[in-house]
Amino acid sequence: MNKSADQAGGLPRRDLLKGAAAAGLGFSAFANLPTDAAKAATTSGSDVIRRENAKPGTRDWLLTKTRTDPKRQTSGLTSGRSPSIEGYCSANSVRAGEKLQIMVSTSPASAFKLEIFRTGYYNGDGARLVRRFDSLKGTPQPDPPIGENYLRECQWEPAVEFEIPDDWLSGVYLGKLTAETSGIQSYVIFIVRDDRPCDLLFQCSELTWSAYNRWPTDFSIYTRHEGRSNVGVPSGSVSFDRPYALFTHPVNRIKASGGSGEYLPWEFPLAYWLEQHGYDVSYISNIDTHADPAGLLRTKGFISVGHDEYWTLQMYDNVLKARDEGVNLAFLSANSVLCVVPLLPSGNGTPNRTTRREGWFMPFKSRGKPEETGFKPTMGPDGARLMGARTTDGVRGAGDWTCAMPEHWLFEGTGMKKGDSVKGLVGWEWHGAPALDLPGMNVVAEGDAFVKGKKMGHYTATIYDGPKGNIVFNAATIWWANGLSSPPGHANPIRHGVTQQGPDERVQQITHNLFQRFIASRV
Repeated sequence: MNKSADQAGGLPRRDLLKGAAAAGLGFSAFANLPTDAAKAATTSGSDVIRRENAKPGTRDWLLTKTRTDPKRQTSGLTSGRSPSIEGYCSANSVRAGEKLQIMVSTSPASAFKLEIFRTGYYNGDGARLVRRFDSLKGTPQPDPPIGENYLRECQWEPAVEFEIPDDWLSGVYLGKLTAETSGIQSYVIFIVRDDRPCDLLFQCSELTWSAYNRWPTDFSIYTRHEGRSNVGVPSGSVSFDRPYALFTHPVNRIKASGGSGEYLPWEFPLAYWLEQHGYDVSYISNIDTHADPAGLLRTKGFISVGHDEYWTLQMYDNVLKARDEGVNLAFLSANSVLCVVPLLPSGNGTPNRTTRREGWFMPFKSRGKPEETGFKPTMGPDGARLMGARTTDGVRGAGDWTCAMPEHWLFEGTGMKKGDSVKGLVGWEWHGAPALDLPGMNVVAEGDAFVKGKKMGHYTATIYDGPKGNIVFNAATIWWANGLSSPPGHANPIRHGVTQQGPDERVQQITHNLFQRFIASRV
């Protein structure tokens, strides 16, 4: 049954915890609070998200006039680029006080407007305008030549450079570009990060966004280059120094999202919901997970969301060490921790701007003999040893998310019984192959995934115990966040003959239960 989104309200969490502590009840009593009270118990001292979202929002962040190159590529999909106006940022994430450059090309030449919005809840509007630049000079900037290993790396002149203000709260920021001559629009995207202690740490999956980015024509990691398959290793190299073309994979129904990577369809519904309920959340990039292991220890819960396929070995090691130090982990994602990639410098020496596929975090059958391909795949550790379960044969498919363990605290307040399902929540890819020997391992939901009625495999959602009273949850679906909210401009995905049904009260309650356990486990 599909149910409407819940609403925030009630007592602050610190008051609830104080009362539980005074009664000598501990966490078990907190976990069994009435549903409405549990929903309100979302912060642990820091109220920055609630205060930020009390500010006026706007829906002006939405693109209203877009135009993409209609020419189809060898993949059968369009490139998704917006040649009228497109851009990229000099960094994936920046701190307050650091400078950010935004590179923009307009064809034909046109002055343009840049409006920068912080995404969040904002009384349901989804974003707040934080800065505006008018009548910036726009000119056509060149498509880069094909470089070594098929790399397309732009070296455009910056259209604007500015310092991140101290009062810009950590979040995912969209820059809305509007060409004054034509009115055509597209986005640039960046993260403002901080170093403060926080309850939840939201990781954007930018390595995966870049891997699927076909800009300027057909130059993603999945492009078939001469003598190479589209899933082989090494793949062609891809760069962050280029615009994000519209993600035109058939599963994406948000056609006005060009320039934003995969954030709007798969990740924003979680950020919108977290901020609606005042959770104390901070935001980082995959690059921060890779380069700043100490930064992971400032949170109670690390979140992988959506389509988080591409990881470096350092990311794996850093998150594993965070788990071992007591950080809770939530993989509200699927097809995650699958492909092993390095992070390499750009042509001008900027670190962590280029990547390529080099192997897998799972057993994988080579698509060619090493003596023929000249390369032996680099195999990472098994992704299931971190997540609890991993991608397995079948990979693609969709279906219903079915309760297997209704007595588990995860399902408190949902009313779910064994065999009850959230329709269409599994997709478009999933996790199976649980590591059953991990401590406290439970399979909390399981079932079959299908492609147009044909069974592709068996997914398993899992939860297991970390070494310091922490926990690791694996939702086993890319579409989990779509079960939490439907922000302005959002469209429910369809794939493999299954439509994701949108927000569901049971998914929301399960996620509240999970995050409350995260928060209370490290008070």
